[in-house]
Amino acid sequence: MPRLIAWEVTRRCMLACRHCRADARAESHEGELTTDEGRRLLEAIAAMAKPTIILTGGEPLERKDVFDLARHARGLGLGVALASCGLPINDETAQRMAEAGIEAISISLDGATAASHDAFRGAAGAFEAARRGIEAIKRAGIPFQINTTVARHNAAELPDILKMAARLGAVTFNPFLLVPTGRGRALADQELSAEEYERTLRWLADEAARQDINIRVTCAPHYQRIRQSRSAGRRQERGGCLGGKAFAFVSHRGIVQICGFLDVACGDLRKADFDFRRIWETSEVFQAVRDVDGYGGKCGRCEYRAACGGCRARAYAATGDWLAAEPFCAYRPQGESRPG
Repeated sequence: MPRLIAWEVTRRCMLACRHCRADARAESHEGELTTDEGRRLLEAIAAMAKPTIILTGGEPLERKDVFDLARHARGLGLGVALASCGLPINDETAQRMAEAGIEAISISLDGATAASHDAFRGAAGAFEAARRGIEAIKRAGIPFQINTTVARHNAAELPDILKMAARLGAVTFNPFLLVPTGRGRALADQELSAEEYERTLRWLADEAARQDINIRVTCAPHYQRIRQSRSAGRRQERGGCLGGKAFAFVSHRGIVQICGFLDVACGDLRKADFDFRRIWETSEVFQAVRDVDGYGGKCGRCEYRAACGGCRARAYAATGDWLAAEPFCAYRPQGESRPG
């Protein structure tokens, strides 16, 4: 059963971030699910399981009915979180989120300073606006986490960003390793090399013992391989990317995907009469992703394939084959000396 479902409620956003997988912009996009369709989606999910719904975008607060949708989800017994750039959040907005039952919020900070964050986000003042939003969230009593897209432009700033997140009172620091899709395709040269990924993930694994903040890593399933390899005698556990296994993504037009970064349609909710369960259980893409033994190259041979499995979206971006080997992994499976 799914544990997390991200719903891209809108692609409208006041920013034009360099890495945006949605290519979001400050204008309406055709085909957005209506309020009634959104309720049907939430009801179909709740009839199947009780995952947490992540309201994302674009900027979800640009959607006028977002609080009504959050309340509807909560009434169905679903958990609700919201992912924001932070700019539209003030005391009034934060209070409305709390009243709607939104239990957690993520705010993106992609630099340790205003200069680096604003350059990446494409807007002067974005850093200070996000900081003001965080303070409003804290006054409303809503737990929050800091998301950071990691690439060459800010990899050296990660220790300072982590310290800032802890100082601000974030519950979790969640670095996302860049996947060059959407507008992020123009940042392919900013992708960390396999060796840089390994060093960064090992540093994050070292920092995971901190008591002042949790660390969760996204779009880098080999982080689980690193963590498990450090635990002598520990039984191999399934982990890595949750996409298609415990996580799904629903686009603004109702297209279901294993994640927002892998732009491969697994089903159209409108055509499926909003039968989310049927898509989840029968989609050929979902079924293939769940079969880690069927992955290509070294990923299919790796002894950590159940714990890691590589990033399917990054494989697709690099090769056009979402079952291919993870292109940014330095690890060699046991008995192999060269990449396969």
